[in-house]
Amino acid sequence: MTPSPLVDPAVPAAAGTRIADSADVSSDANIGSGSSIWHLAQVRESAVLGENCIIGRGAYIGTGVRMGDNCKVQNYALVYEPAVLGAGVFIGPAVVLTNDTYPRAVTPDGQLKSAHDWEPVGVVIGDGASIGARATCVAPVIIGAWATVAAGAVVVKDVPDFALVVGVPARRVGWVGKAGVPLTETEPGVWVCPTTGSRYLETEGVLALEEQ
Repeated sequence: MTPSPLVDPAVPAAAGTRIADSADVSSDANIGSGSSIWHLAQVRESAVLGENCIIGRGAYIGTGVRMGDNCKVQNYALVYEPAVLGAGVFIGPAVVLTNDTYPRAVTPDGQLKSAHDWEPVGVVIGDGASIGARATCVAPVIIGAWATVAAGAVVVKDVPDFALVVGVPARRVGWVGKAGVPLTETEPGVWVCPTTGSRYLETEGVLALEEQ
């Protein structure tokens, strides 16, 4: 019987985990059950992936990155340590989560920098948030829960929960609900999802789902 191309017996993983034979997954990574890591992806040492995560072709997951359940990291995205992703986060194709605010290849005296010459800083993404294709999040920033970063945006400051941000640098242009669809303001401070009918209340620039 021919082995599945998405099972690598050399990498210890939870039951139901699928790893392409061309993927490079550290034996020190912790991969949750039901997760899939596709061709040419790399998952580094001490990375922790939750259950049912999908890591697309050519994606990079840095050392010690933490990811909740049901996350999707699309093809060729770069998630550098020490990024932290909540549950249900979507990372679009070719997204970059940086980790160096003031990058330099060399020290002031011209010597090649080593890992001891700089302090990595990370991007933190809340549950359910989505980062569109080719967007860049410049660490350190926090992307709020259920927020949406539009394709090609460059995020240089924190993004509130449920915010829709676009542009370079990214700015808020509206609100989105848990369904990801832009909300409609039906009266001052009251926003409604046209898909689910859920109501959200805005108070001093902060949006929250109305309690039932």
